[in-house]
Amino acid sequence: MWDDAFPSFLIGLREGLEAGLVVSVLVATLVRAGAKSRLPQVWTGVLAAIALSLSFGAVLTFTAASLSTTAQEAFGGTLSVVAVAFVTAMVFWMRRSARNLAGEIKEKVTEALAMGAGVLVLTSFLAVGREGLETALFLWTTARAANESAGPMTGAGVGLVLAGGLCWALYRRVLRINLTRFFTVTGAVLVVIAAGVLGYGLRDLQEGGVLPGGTAYAFDLSGSVDAGSWYSTLLQGVLNLTPTMTWLQVAGYGGYLAVVMTLFVRGVAGVRAARGAGEAAGAGDVPGGRAGVATPAGADGGARAGAGSVALGPAGSAAPGPAEGAAPAAAEAARLRSRGAVPRTDARAAPVRPQAVASVGSGGGEPLAARGAASGESEAAESPESRSAVSAGDGVGEPLPPRTPARRRPAWLLPVAVVVVPAVLAGAVVALARPKPGGGETVAVSKSDCGQGFTAPRPGRQTFRMHNTGAETAEVYLIDPATHAVYGEVEGLAPGTTRELVATVAGGSYAWRCVPTDGHAVTSKAVRVGGAAGDTAVVPVSERDLAAPLKAYRAYVDRGLATLVRQTRRLDDDIRSGHLDSARTDWLTAHRTYASLGAAYGTFEEFDQRIDGRPDGLPGGVRDKDFTGFHRVEYGLWHGRSAAWLKGPAQQLADSAKGLRKAFPHQDFDPSDLPLRAHEILENTLQFELTGDTDQGSGTGLATADANLAGTRELLTVLRPLLTTRAPHLLPTVDADIARLQALLDAEHRAGRWTPIARLDRTAKARIDGATGQLLEDLSPVPDLLEIRKSA
Repeated sequence: MWDDAFPSFLIGLREGLEAGLVVSVLVATLVRAGAKSRLPQVWTGVLAAIALSLSFGAVLTFTAASLSTTAQEAFGGTLSVVAVAFVTAMVFWMRRSARNLAGEIKEKVTEALAMGAGVLVLTSFLAVGREGLETALFLWTTARAANESAGPMTGAGVGLVLAGGLCWALYRRVLRINLTRFFTVTGAVLVVIAAGVLGYGLRDLQEGGVLPGGTAYAFDLSGSVDAGSWYSTLLQGVLNLTPTMTWLQVAGYGGYLAVVMTLFVRGVAGVRAARGAGEAAGAGDVPGGRAGVATPAGADGGARAGAGSVALGPAGSAAPGPAEGAAPAAAEAARLRSRGAVPRTDARAAPVRPQAVASVGSGGGEPLAARGAASGESEAAESPESRSAVSAGDGVGEPLPPRTPARRRPAWLLPVAVVVVPAVLAGAVVALARPKPGGGETVAVSKSDCGQGFTAPRPGRQTFRMHNTGAETAEVYLIDPATHAVYGEVEGLAPGTTRELVATVAGGSYAWRCVPTDGHAVTSKAVRVGGAAGDTAVVPVSERDLAAPLKAYRAYVDRGLATLVRQTRRLDDDIRSGHLDSARTDWLTAHRTYASLGAAYGTFEEFDQRIDGRPDGLPGGVRDKDFTGFHRVEYGLWHGRSAAWLKGPAQQLADSAKGLRKAFPHQDFDPSDLPLRAHEILENTLQFELTGDTDQGSGTGLATADANLAGTRELLTVLRPLLTTRAPHLLPTVDADIARLQALLDAEHRAGRWTPIARLDRTAKARIDGATGQLLEDLSPVPDLLEIRKSA
């Protein structure tokens, strides 16, 4: 999770700081100009930008979810490339603009003050909206690359919060940041991250069929690189470097990094050279600061600011300079003069003082910028008497006609509108983009009208409403009528009830198979969907298909139990003879034999608890009378118990093994246990053996894990014929995973002794856990692929 959070944290920090600096300068400039009444207009623009960004993210998320798998890959790859273009442009723009950012924004604010409320709202909206849209797009692409959203969203949230804190500190004058240096360092890191996003996007476009070369691999290190290790996870999460990459990915990654990083480094060197020349040429021209430095007038008592540094302050923290005070006042005076509200002779006669701006009418000392609020406010504030007291044109003569005060709109209307409108538009886009299920009709499920109402659906992700119109509970399957392969299923649909079935439809034939509880299957008429073929459906498995693998595995277990009986008898003899050292060796041999029979644990019934039970949950713990079997003997052998103390538990273990050997041929072995155990054996290994939870003193958890791996390998051997025809690419991957884990376990078996779990160094433990986790992930499709379905 946290490796996926770093890129989003960085983008959240950069984009948040850019947007926050814009807002901070806007607010500081308005406060200094005495226009606090216009701050709501700034916040309205900010709110509109946030609403637009969130709506854009929602459109990306929900629109992509309605596409077919191939279309999702093409859509995601395209947007990944677009995101890289945006990030690249942002990196270069901020490298150039960081030094003069505050001055440019102040100039825009001054113009907006003279042009009315709408322009000020638009200024803040455009400034913040661009950063918001870039952030939404980049977050969507990183979340898609990570296959989860918690890490990227957490990272972005932390980055935005930190950016907000930095901007507040800048505004309150408790912090000064060298923006040039900040954006240079983060820009270089983002160029590397963007190269990984580009490589991932190109791979998506290959998988989506847009670009060729999807099987032309530049390298495949999956057999030698531990994909679950911490370093591999970090590289994949931060840089999108994977053990297997195509030639196009490598060329895109390397080409982008070489070209863009070179241009970026050259640009940084050029900026430094220009800054040095500017400082040498204009050191005496700017009081209290260096040339080109965006420093608020009067900040820190005229102290020199570092190049590119920014510190913002509210009104009262420092007096504005003449240029800052006169510009909005002159612009406002020009605007009022054009309305005939200020005598031209007055405007020409006396210069405007920065902190003692002349007032209009009888109001006295209110700054002009404050009077230059929204036109409705200024007109409502002016009385007929004050308007009649001033002259138009050249300042002589005729009173202005009285005006009816404009009706003011509610203050809440505009903020609500800027939030609701993007949300409504986003909802409309998502609703129009999401396909309707099967012509919008419910599909019937019963013996007599199976599939009634089913028409050829459009390609893409579809939701079908399955309604049981019969009198029996039924199962219903969406199948390929030619091969009976299953695209989706609903089990246990009761009479009169409706449930949804979600499936991705591509080019091919489709039909419904309804299977009531009496087992008589009915298949609907097939329909044909045009277009390219999509994901291969799962060919169903019947009990008959699993009969041969089950027979082979039962024979394997029967041989293992015969061996177990001999080994537990030898262990019992060792303890009776008082040979405890030999007993410890024979205990491990017997326990490994039992641990290799994991797929049959569910068949062993109560014998499993007698033979391999743990003290967890027992009232007396290790001293409880119901604590029996291998772990009870293990506790005594490795905790200094005498042969006399061990004689009873050892005899009980040997008797239980003999009883299981006798009962097993008559026990019911559910064939569906085979595909389930292919995943569950090692799942228990990761949960219990590799955590040391089952260890009672022997420190042989890795030896047990090795036996579990051997049992999984044997189980896959009997299931291989079924898996090869249904998932031909799965077994080579799984075989490589098993070999990787086996090598890691063998490395901890030296001179006949296994390294205890507690003594593993951190790197070795992480590698073993990672390899086991990767193998479990690759084995996870086996239960679904080999699930027994009545549609078979």
